[in-house]
Amino acid sequence: MKFRCQYNLFFTTLFLGAITCLSGCATTGTDRATKSTTSMQTVEQDYTQASVQIDATNASLEELIKPNQPDLKKAYDDYTENAKKMEKLGKKLDTHTEKMSTRSNEYFAEWESSYINPEIRELSERRRIDMRDGYAKIADASIGVKGALKSYLTDIGEIQKFVSNDLTPQGIELIKPVAQTAVKDGENLKEAIRPVLTAIGQVKADMTQGGTK
Repeated sequence: MKFRCQYNLFFTTLFLGAITCLSGCATTGTDRATKSTTSMQTVEQDYTQASVQIDATNASLEELIKPNQPDLKKAYDDYTENAKKMEKLGKKLDTHTEKMSTRSNEYFAEWESSYINPEIRELSERRRIDMRDGYAKIADASIGVKGALKSYLTDIGEIQKFVSNDLTPQGIELIKPVAQTAVKDGENLKEAIRPVLTAIGQVKADMTQGGTK
């Protein structure tokens, strides 16, 4: 009798454990959509912060190369701080963009389309294609940004390094043309970021309006 009670208890525990695992581990389409949307929001925030930081970095660079700058050391320190913040944001953006890409791939790879009803199956496939097209717009808009961001980060970093070795009026005058080009490149980078933010906003809106299968 004792053995039978232990036997029944064992299988009851096993059954309940299996139910808990299934209910806790199963990943629904809504779960995957939420993770994907969260990744997009993070990248969106990174791009927004990058745009603000470009303004701050450019402003400090223009202050550094200003004619007859009365306090080169302070102007240099301010620029160095902003250049480092910009570099940190660039690295964070790379990491978060990669994660967003992974999340979107997982989302579409597990998109449920094994419906028996052909009309529902067609609707699901059409919706999946529409959503993929939206993600593709984000990727397309990001292509130009990645190269422009890398170039901008390289330039502001090397300008900082050059000035650190020659913090004199003569050194500033020599680097001035390169610095002015970097400021323009920063403005162009901001313009390139806008289509990415627009594309992310459109996909987010689409996914949060009940269109996630």
